[in-house]
Amino acid sequence: RQSVTKDTFRQYRILGKGGFGEVCACQVRATGKMYACKKLEKKRIKKRKGEAMALNEKQILEKLNSRFVVSLAYAYETKDALCLVLTIMNGGDLKFHIYNMGNPGFEGARVVFYAAEICCGLQHLHQEGIVYR
Repeated sequence: RQSVTKDTFRQYRILGKGGFGEVCACQVRATGKMYACKKLEKKRIKKRKGEAMALNEKQILEKLNSRFVVSLAYAYETKDALCLVLTIMNGGDLKFHIYNMGNPGFEGARVVFYAAEICCGLQHLHQEGIVYR
């Protein structure tokens, strides 16, 4: 096994931003496989006393194996960030679809479909003894 570093991946566009950093699309150089890289900025983590939260998130994501929840594929750190490389969920952010795809909102059948997927993800977390937020 080779060690994983930032050079293992090609970085692409930003997919989203959060309280501790950003998520961008990335690709494993050797295989071409796409992932989402969540970069947690060390300064922000330390400033907000989020060290335990970051470690807990990594441990939980390592443990998961569900079609409805992202899981951890790789983890590495740079001088400035902790990087969690996650399975990528194609299709985009649900918030984007609600507000940017035609009229705001969804038709009933689509609401039921997305609600069922969310429930399946939460059920998997609960089966693993994990409570989300």
